[in-house]
Amino acid sequence: MTLNCRPTALITGGIGGFGVALARLLLARDFRVALADLDAEQGHKVTEDLDVLFIPLDVGDLAANHRAVALVESRYDAIDAVFLNAGIVGRQDPAAALDLRAYEAILGANLHGVTFGIDAAIPALRRSDGGRIVVTASLAGLVPMPGDPFYSMTKSAALAYSRAMAPRLAEEGITLSVVCPGFADTQLIGPMRSVFEDAGFPILTAEDVAAALLLAHDEAEAGAAYVVQPGMPPTPYRFRNVPAARDASGASVAIPTGLSAHALPAELDQRAE
Repeated sequence: MTLNCRPTALITGGIGGFGVALARLLLARDFRVALADLDAEQGHKVTEDLDVLFIPLDVGDLAANHRAVALVESRYDAIDAVFLNAGIVGRQDPAAALDLRAYEAILGANLHGVTFGIDAAIPALRRSDGGRIVVTASLAGLVPMPGDPFYSMTKSAALAYSRAMAPRLAEEGITLSVVCPGFADTQLIGPMRSVFEDAGFPILTAEDVAAALLLAHDEAEAGAAYVVQPGMPPTPYRFRNVPAARDASGASVAIPTGLSAHALPAELDQRAE
């Protein structure tokens, strides 16, 4: 973390409900905040109101993610926290034939926005001698959502990727964690809002989720995933262990440590192709 100066945070998907609520919490802590979002027109309005830096950003563009991080570093000298918060819901009927354009759009926002965002954040956080990355996933990444299977798929993938990356980054002083909110009162639920109201189903506020994102920033262990549901505090999710492999004697055998396809001898690597 940077020393003797105000900490700096970058929030992608920054002008949506979660992003704005989180920005307000960070500003109250005297953070310097940069909001990045695809909607430049609305973004400038929001950031003028908050008096923070705005960066137009398509999170599905790897180079654009790196440019956004570089801009924040050039303005504030360092980055201490990155909140990868951009996301969209699916744009097609799951019973219809695959709409490739809609499929690529949700991959770009919900999955590439995480993988590309992490890739861009790592060098900057290394230069700050460590820091925090918090990913906004979803309860749909833990519990399948039949009404929007692409949303479940991308959120599950973002969660799995983050958990797989977290142990390695922790060795460098970078803590990567995930927040999995349930249904929240943002533009994403759109026409579904009346269904929740009619059913008397409670939904989260943007402030509920922002508080959970800040909690993850403050307290999360590497790879932790917090579930956020109405009427209860953010709770670390306990992932069940899968059955272990067994040797000829029937004893459980752990997966070898340090296992990586990238460490294979060249001849085996070529044979695998």
